[in-house]
Amino acid sequence: MKKYLLLLVATTLAFGKSVNAQLTADEVLQKAIAYHDPNGNWNSLNTSFKVVMETPDRPERTSTISVDFPNQLFLLKVDQNGNTYTYNLNGNDCSFTLNGNATVSEADAKKFRLSCERGNFMKNYYTYLYGLPMKLKDPGTKLDPKVQKKTFKGKEYLVLKVTYDAEVGTDDWYFYFDPSTYAMEVYQFYHDESKNDGEYILLSGLEEINGIKMPKVRAWYVNKDNKYLGTDTLEKI
Repeated sequence: MKKYLLLLVATTLAFGKSVNAQLTADEVLQKAIAYHDPNGNWNSLNTSFKVVMETPDRPERTSTISVDFPNQLFLLKVDQNGNTYTYNLNGNDCSFTLNGNATVSEADAKKFRLSCERGNFMKNYYTYLYGLPMKLKDPGTKLDPKVQKKTFKGKEYLVLKVTYDAEVGTDDWYFYFDPSTYAMEVYQFYHDESKNDGEYILLSGLEEINGIKMPKVRAWYVNKDNKYLGTDTLEKI
């Protein structure tokens, strides 16, 4: 009986590996999306959540993000070091405030990097990172058809490489998925892979936001020397 059980386990593991080997990149992505967004809620998301960012030698930053995708609304409120600024994006309309004031001096706008261009950047930043892996279906995304297998920090992953049309982005991205659950656990980007520049981000824990399993903790590091950059922690409101 013991030998039979060992044989069964070995056969099951081998079968799992052979199934993984046969999957296309699009199939791996579909499985990852099914894990993180099983009910397909991302495109109709209407919710708020909070992100607390801790970085070495800088004050803690708390960002409250509200999105209403059906109505093209995005609101960002940032609290850091005793100051509060907001961005309100409604379709193509944009406004921002500093400490409750809609009139912001040129000096303060420069100091706090307040502009509609910056507001749209922050919108794209948060909706991209917290919308992964669903955002990998967006127009302009080029998914390499080859599924790679890589060992990262001692664990083997199924890895998808993604590049973008020039008007969307110029970095090369790699997304690491658990081979049994298809949970996304690492992503990594390079500006120029031959120089080993860019960063990698370790994901841990999950926070369920409107039925979507989002990574709770994201820890950022430099590819070249593993230098720690900071940690984002997602919180429900």
